Amino acid sequence: MTAKSTEVAQARLREHYDTAIRGQLKTEFGYKNDLAVPKLDKIVINMGVGEAANDKGKMTSAVAELQAISGQKPIVTKARKSIAQFKLREEVGIGCKVTLRGRRMYEFLDRLITIALPRVRDFRGVPGTSFDGRGNYAMGLKEQIVFPEIDYDGIDAIRGMDIVICTTANTDNEAKALLRGFNMPFVS
Repeated sequence: MTAKSTEVAQARLREHYDTAIRGQLKTEFGYKNDLAVPKLDKIVINMGVGEAANDKGKMTSAVAELQAISGQKPIVTKARKSIAQFKLREEVGIGCKVTLRGRRMYEFLDRLITIALPRVRDFRGVPGTSFDGRGNYAMGLKEQIVFPEIDYDGIDAIRGMDIVICTTANTDNEAKALLRGFNMPFVS
């Protein structure tokens, strides 16, 4: 694919937002302008790797796994100060995170909703109460192996991750309606 054809090709959920979800939200909440309708801003994926303070190999494998999941190279988060009880020194890598925007954000959300969440053991849905009051939704996964990009035989440890979906919505109800439009499987 050339660079021009990848720009033209949009994610499936972006097209769904433009054609269906925006109109539903506009009528449901009475927006006068299309630009006032809430939309996805970014998705932040964070993976804490506390055991990397003792073993540098754990951090490199966590970075590789997060890169495979997100399709983008993560940055390593470092400790701000030393804590003797945790055997932690300042400036030692203790986690990694990646911020997704644009096409990659919509592609990741599509894979999360359609592939990864149904593969979670005993999955009944995600809680509908994990909003922060400003229209952002946070959730956690206990295992990175629910993503098909991760080879089960190639991992060294089971790691969890935090996923924060940031929207431009002003209230939690608007953000929940937006995510419901993307078929987010809320329990309540």
